[in-house]
Amino acid sequence: MDFINQINLWGIFNFLSDNLSIKGPWDLVKTVVDISIVSYAIYKMAMLVRETRAWQLIKGILFILIASKLSDILGLRTIAFILKMIIQYLAIALVVLFQPELRRGLEQIGRSRFKSFFSFEDESYTIKVKSNIEEIIKAVVEMSRTFTGALIVIERETKIGDIINSGIQIDSNVTSELLINIFTPNTPLHDGAVVIRGDKIKAAACFLPLTENPNLSKELGTRHRAALGISEVSDAIVVVVSEESGKISVALNGGLTRNLTSDTLRKALSKNLLEKDVPNKKLGLWKVKSK
Repeated sequence: MDFINQINLWGIFNFLSDNLSIKGPWDLVKTVVDISIVSYAIYKMAMLVRETRAWQLIKGILFILIASKLSDILGLRTIAFILKMIIQYLAIALVVLFQPELRRGLEQIGRSRFKSFFSFEDESYTIKVKSNIEEIIKAVVEMSRTFTGALIVIERETKIGDIINSGIQIDSNVTSELLINIFTPNTPLHDGAVVIRGDKIKAAACFLPLTENPNLSKELGTRHRAALGISEVSDAIVVVVSEESGKISVALNGGLTRNLTSDTLRKALSKNLLEKDVPNKKLGLWKVKSK
């Protein structure tokens, strides 16, 4: 068996040497670096065109290439000839079809710093999170002004699918208008919590577990107790607007911070949704004075 394994390894090495021009360790290193750079470039291009019209066009181009190869194998000469003619003029067509995406990609490369360009973090996702934070803040500030009660749960690492399934499924983009409309009194979805997963409002009118902490202030109502309850059993961050006082609060890891402004709310959400290595501390440790 050892002899057979040695033969197999030698055969693999000969194959790589013949097809990739690998003559020694340094050539192997250069080949690995070369393949890695090409793979990374393809990855960045895929991230750039994902969820755009260009993604559909790319799938169409791949279909043409595969069909061309199959027609050659099967001997379908007429189809093969037509597809080859299409492929010959495809380069010019790509420049015309992908003009907006190419321009956007070059602009992004020009704006990106060296460190961020070689980061595998999905930049478009970060932009969406920042946009969602602003939409949440806009909605919360308006509901605070009008004394509209609200309970917004933002899922993080711990999945809370059971909570999502307890409500009405929505699966919509996060917008301030939709959040305000959901929590408007005497509407079908106003009673309960909204759950946000990723960049989508997944459900509304969700039921949350209430905290069993006996040391809570008597002035805290059901919304605050529900916010603390879900924060005790998950790492979700919960935004609460009091219907009685209009005060904005945030619950995280069993702690509650009250009387937040739009700026302090933005800092809280950005710290816990955008920054990676956030210490597992309660927001209740923040020094925010109660009024």
